[in-house]
Amino acid sequence: MNKQRRLVFVSLVLAGLAAGAAALAYQALGQRETAPPVSYTLLDGAKATSAQWQGKVMLVNFWATSCTTCMHEMPQIISTYEKYKARGFDTLGVAMSYDPPAFVANYVQTRKLPFGVAIDNTGEIARSFGSVQLTPTTFVINKRGEIVKRYVGEPDFAALHGLVEQLLAEG
Repeated sequence: MNKQRRLVFVSLVLAGLAAGAAALAYQALGQRETAPPVSYTLLDGAKATSAQWQGKVMLVNFWATSCTTCMHEMPQIISTYEKYKARGFDTLGVAMSYDPPAFVANYVQTRKLPFGVAIDNTGEIARSFGSVQLTPTTFVINKRGEIVKRYVGEPDFAALHGLVEQLLAEG
């Protein structure tokens, strides 16, 4: 490699490192995406909005009764909710638009899901969260309404619990 090419190569590497450092610095500033404003109806008929999440740590789980991974993770979603609900943690299950409402209602009733469940009939909630299509997809939202983590697939629940603990401890 001649001297000029080497100089160009080193310059490009340094520019790439600088860009990467700038991106990390931006993330370190805590710039997070705000959770979208959504309105929904729970299976029990209660109307709700994401404005009611303010001051809580929220887990929003997009799922379907036809999703094997969703069914596998649901007991852990329930146990996470039960473990932290008294400390300002809440959970919303969002059944996908293609899931038959009777299947969702039957699953919620027979498994006695202890948290709110909405059926996203129109797909609007999924679109609002960045066109969620894969299930399960789970969002963790802090007390300020910022999306802190997005899981596609089953989360590592030990890591999720550590994150929830951290977020609940924030002022």
